[in-house]
Amino acid sequence: MNKHAVLALLAALSLLPAAQAADMNKVLRVAMNAPETGFDPAKVSDLYSSTITENIYDPLVSYDYLARPARLVPNTISALPTVSADGKVYTFRIKPGIYFADDAAFKGKKRELTAADYAYSLKRHLDPGINSPWSYLLEGRFVGTDELVKAAGKGALNYDAPVEGIKVVDKYTLQLTLRDTNFNFLSILAMPAFGAVAREVIDANRDNTNAHPVGTGPYLLKEWKPGSKIVLEANPGFRKVVFDSKPGNDPVDKAVVRVLQGKTLPRIGRIEVAVIEEEQPLWLSFLNRQLDISGIPQAALQEALVIDPKDPLKVKLADKYARQGMQLQRMQMPEVTFHFFNMQDPVVGGDSKDKIALRRAIAMAFPVSETIATIRRGQAVPMNYIVPAGVAGHNPAFRGASKYDPAAANALLDRFGYRIGSDGYRSRPDGKPLAIELACGTSATDKQWNEYWQKAFDNLKIHLTFRQGKWNELAKANRQGKLQMWGMAWGADYPDGENFMQLLYGKNAGDSNSADFKNAEYDRLYEASLKLPDGAERNRLYDAMNKIAVVQQPWIFGDVRVRNTLAHPYVKGLKLHPLLNTTWRYLDLQK
Repeated sequence: MNKHAVLALLAALSLLPAAQAADMNKVLRVAMNAPETGFDPAKVSDLYSSTITENIYDPLVSYDYLARPARLVPNTISALPTVSADGKVYTFRIKPGIYFADDAAFKGKKRELTAADYAYSLKRHLDPGINSPWSYLLEGRFVGTDELVKAAGKGALNYDAPVEGIKVVDKYTLQLTLRDTNFNFLSILAMPAFGAVAREVIDANRDNTNAHPVGTGPYLLKEWKPGSKIVLEANPGFRKVVFDSKPGNDPVDKAVVRVLQGKTLPRIGRIEVAVIEEEQPLWLSFLNRQLDISGIPQAALQEALVIDPKDPLKVKLADKYARQGMQLQRMQMPEVTFHFFNMQDPVVGGDSKDKIALRRAIAMAFPVSETIATIRRGQAVPMNYIVPAGVAGHNPAFRGASKYDPAAANALLDRFGYRIGSDGYRSRPDGKPLAIELACGTSATDKQWNEYWQKAFDNLKIHLTFRQGKWNELAKANRQGKLQMWGMAWGADYPDGENFMQLLYGKNAGDSNSADFKNAEYDRLYEASLKLPDGAERNRLYDAMNKIAVVQQPWIFGDVRVRNTLAHPYVKGLKLHPLLNTTWRYLDLQK
């Protein structure tokens, strides 16, 4: 990395004194298909909560709205940071004149954003008392922070203790010193989790920081009915940000620029977010213009799209919607979906040959290609590698998915002592009953998935029960190690394979490593990969790690989805982004 920062060349956002641009009469109505868990960036990690926090808090850097591949740009800093020759010291200059939204904790005074706010916010992720789900991204990262955390023990972290790795040089200058060179560090800092919070607000609301978000971003929380409704309103004190971009050849880019060029952001004054977990009500709400933007539910794909039977990824918008002027945007997501086994569970976990055989047999009995064709309506491709396409480190030639072969799966169980009893079901090799519990949601689509799972387990002669629950409830149980099997998706937080390979790193067990998978060789290879840039040498390590995952089978590889999004014709400025959760700040409504 160059020592001196490079200014963003595309879609630069000019920072000027605060000015209200948003039209408070414009209301954007959107929906999430699962409930949020809260809005403290150091405590939440789910997509649904991050969708909201992304619009309230400001990280140091963000992404250019139009540039593809995704490109980092300054957000609250005057330019990208200067970086030392060894790639370890990053110096950020905070733009003066950025203010937090008004809050009682500030006692009637305007509260300016400073370098100390970012230092405090980063330390919160390392505070053992908070138990941040993002701590794995920062642990061992900065010079001196391990010692700070160790000194805290089970007590309170001393936020005021000087730390060489997180240093406030002056009011507007933050210096971060890494123990080792990390090629993704700046991309990590672009995540919503690392937006700045104000210490006074946290102290004043310590009993429930999840319910009292106060940031410097374009929106603030106006109303919250947990699991039901979230209302954001434009932050009246938000700095003046003017959209300035030169579009590429993409017609969508040109349409965005026509609408936004030279205008102050955000344009929309109020955002109403409904939680609608069932696909049919969500789809009907969109068709009735009760929602302005919506993903196309799986059950509605054949209605909304004309899908080429020879190539299901080749689609166009159905005529009846095209005639209404609806906008279709599509993108293969930088994500993976999978079902994981709890590797600490006494029935499905462990690395003995019989446990590996059980996991492999279950994987071989599940028809991924069939579910892509039926439930996904062809709007996905099989997952074959832990790192998805479009992310640095992906290997398109690797084939990690289990071959669908129920007969071979049954033979494997027979071989390793899972005998079929007089009741027609298998027992464990030690003679104890074999029963597996699969966690799942309660939607109509979940029921479709459950039918496939039930058939797979029936073919294997294994008892299966379903543990139904809301997403946030199951996520909590998962972090506590109480789930035996569950399906998940992981989308890119930053566009590098490290973000995916860490999902099976032993030290991340209980956090991002949902399977609680611990394998010494995998961990050794992962740690070695951290010292390498994207390239052939690191790719060899990634291949070796994928082979371990295939052999040990902590996951059943699923698919990589294609995101299909529809917007009504009056929604302007829309372009899907591979890393930003939302694009609300760039949208306008012209009814």
